[in-house]
Amino acid sequence: MKHLPLAVPHMNEAEAEEVFGWILDGEASDEEIARFLLAMTERSETADEIAGAARALRARYIPVSGPDNAIDVCGTGGDGHHTLNVSTAVGLVVAACGVPVARHGNRAISSLSGVADTLEVLGLDMAAAGRTAEKTLAEIGICFLFAPNHHPAMVRIQPIRKQLGRRTIFNLMGPLSNPVGVKRQLIGIARPGYVSIYGEAAARLGTERTFIVSGDEGLDELSLAGGNELADVTGNEFAMKRVDAALAGLDHAPLEAIRGGDPAHNAKALAALLDGDHSAYRETVQFNAAAALVVAGRTEDWSEGAAMAAEALDSGGAKTLLARWIEMAK
Repeated sequence: MKHLPLAVPHMNEAEAEEVFGWILDGEASDEEIARFLLAMTERSETADEIAGAARALRARYIPVSGPDNAIDVCGTGGDGHHTLNVSTAVGLVVAACGVPVARHGNRAISSLSGVADTLEVLGLDMAAAGRTAEKTLAEIGICFLFAPNHHPAMVRIQPIRKQLGRRTIFNLMGPLSNPVGVKRQLIGIARPGYVSIYGEAAARLGTERTFIVSGDEGLDELSLAGGNELADVTGNEFAMKRVDAALAGLDHAPLEAIRGGDPAHNAKALAALLDGDHSAYRETVQFNAAAALVVAGRTEDWSEGAAMAAEALDSGGAKTLLARWIEMAK
């Protein structure tokens, strides 16, 4: 067994890759891993450490074939705001706009309802969705990559994360380790002051284009409530920007307007959204979908992206896509 460093010193990228290789390969005790993760969280992870840890996870995942233009849209979780499932809805909307979406996610760790929990209530068999991921991505342009199916090394880590019940570096590693190997992503993180660090980590790993975003109130999505930090990552470089709802021609709304609940509550709200309900939830989804469509190269105009998202909802395209997905994943 390996012994993790007691003081958890800052590591360079190669050192982080080695240490997280030990963790993922079961070469450290559960107690040491829990202590190590908490200590890293308390002192904040560096770009080197995030990139190195993500490389360790990437080296151990089970890959999935997908189209070259597939994207992922996800939040790191752990923001404590317990909002409705924004990235879940954004994935459906963007896929209905014709951009393949390889959603990579998990059950709730520190939130009330994760993407898998909500989709199950709506009738998607998550086990079947995992088995048919390549087929649904190829044929209808969407899939759900249930993280434990593609990261066997995470099976042992999951109970430790659940016991800790708070954000750790694993929230940051996951989005950078999509099994399809997507080259374009929209990733929300829960700390606006950390966007530049995470942007640097994504740049170290290389990407065609990725947006790292965080609402000023610590939301791991683009927020309507106020301003948002955005790192625009292209290749091995990134630029910081400030964006708000007006960029996409949308109104501001308080965070409380998208407060969520348990999987049943969130599933009901998502079903209403797909049925054409107009709300702050809809506009939050439009805002984030607009960002995803810019990342995907479908448009450079955020207002046009928001309009495309509205059309996907109003035409019933996103609702029909979910119905087809549920039918195929049986």
